[in-house]
Amino acid sequence: MKYTIVHFRDAFPTDDVCLDYLLNVRFGGKVGKCPKCKKIANWSRVAGRKTYACSWCGTHVSPTAGTIFHKSETPLMHWFYAIFLMSQSKNGVAAKEIERLVGVTYKCAWRMMHQIRKLMEQGPSLFDGTVEADETYVGGKRRGKRGRGASGKTPVFGIVKREGQVFAKAVPNVKASTVMPLIREHVRIGSTVMTDEFAIYNKSKKNGYKHKRVNHGSGQYVRSGRPEKIHTNTIEGFWSQLKRSVDGTHHSVSGKHLQRYVDEHVFRYNHRNAPTHLFQVLMSRLGSGA
Repeated sequence: MKYTIVHFRDAFPTDDVCLDYLLNVRFGGKVGKCPKCKKIANWSRVAGRKTYACSWCGTHVSPTAGTIFHKSETPLMHWFYAIFLMSQSKNGVAAKEIERLVGVTYKCAWRMMHQIRKLMEQGPSLFDGTVEADETYVGGKRRGKRGRGASGKTPVFGIVKREGQVFAKAVPNVKASTVMPLIREHVRIGSTVMTDEFAIYNKSKKNGYKHKRVNHGSGQYVRSGRPEKIHTNTIEGFWSQLKRSVDGTHHSVSGKHLQRYVDEHVFRYNHRNAPTHLFQVLMSRLGSGA
């Protein structure tokens, strides 16, 4: 579904409209149940403040309290526009771009983006059927060894269901003691797990999975199998998209904040076929707080 800048400007022309939207998402609109007196109240805007008062007891409620906007002096229109911009690009948006387009400082843009990424956090997932498991390393180009064992890079482990969703997590290492618990947590016992030849996956069968693998070291990337071909191309495609964003858009991401960027791309991937636009999905999550 398309959601253009024209739609955005029509929907959110002023800060007051943005605040009314939050009131609707969090408290059911201008007529809703008061959290204090428990009566159905007509909420009236308090002059000069970002709050609404109960028509019965006068209690004030703040639609921004406990959200990513909490205690922020940045206008809500700027926040909503930043959310819109982050929903548009497949490879993400750089903080410098948000700085230029929204009209805030770089420090403010960087903070806003990390707050918005909280709306993209991964929820619980349990995959079944056929899944692919793999790991990658994020940290830019460096001298010395590449791939597994490369110094100065952060490993990321991922699982993807064929034609389905993905789970990914920045991990301290890629030992079997780290990876296998994640597989058990996110893949239903009895499912088919496809991997490469890395030894950390050797105990997959002992853990109750049907384990099939390809040997990348010998140049094997796809081999025939029943009922479907054996490969890890799906998860590797996700890694490629993640790295294009990190290297091409953000240029550098610290290990401390990497999970936020991983969550962002998992969110994009898992909503690639959503009937509603990513902007609308993100806006619907504002009611869940920060």
